[in-house]
Amino acid sequence: MAFCKTKIATIIKPPEWAENHPAWLRLEDQLIWYDHKSGYAQRWYKWLKLVQVVLAISIPLVSQIDHEGKWLASIAGGLIAIIEAVQHMNQYSTLWITYRSTAERLKHEKFLFLSAAGPYRSLTEAERLILLAERVEEHVSTEHANWFNENRRAITVTGKDKKA
Repeated sequence: MAFCKTKIATIIKPPEWAENHPAWLRLEDQLIWYDHKSGYAQRWYKWLKLVQVVLAISIPLVSQIDHEGKWLASIAGGLIAIIEAVQHMNQYSTLWITYRSTAERLKHEKFLFLSAAGPYRSLTEAERLILLAERVEEHVSTEHANWFNENRRAITVTGKDKKA
């Protein structure tokens, strides 16, 4: 196996018999997707939280300014509420953790496969690839099901709030 260092992560080249197989390509595709989306959600979550904290800290400071300070404090308070609504709607914190968790499970799967360890031990190359395909799809479909159930729960809760 060849080892190659990139900015994103260490990439381990798969054996030739696996590198163009759909199971391996799907694993790599999903691993990159979940890694990227996790980083994206993390950056948005942390950036919006930082802006909220800065605005919150500014409220008592700007409120000390005569008449203009009251307006600035009111605007800062409104912006905090808007940012919180955006975070709630986009679920950056939840997505960051969920996507990171899925990416880490896929990495774990990748290294078990490449090491012929765990469930891949004592299997032929063809059997390893079939098992890889099944396990990758299991991880991805589990994450999709969790996402769907969480969104359905959120919609149900929101719908109940409107009826009350």
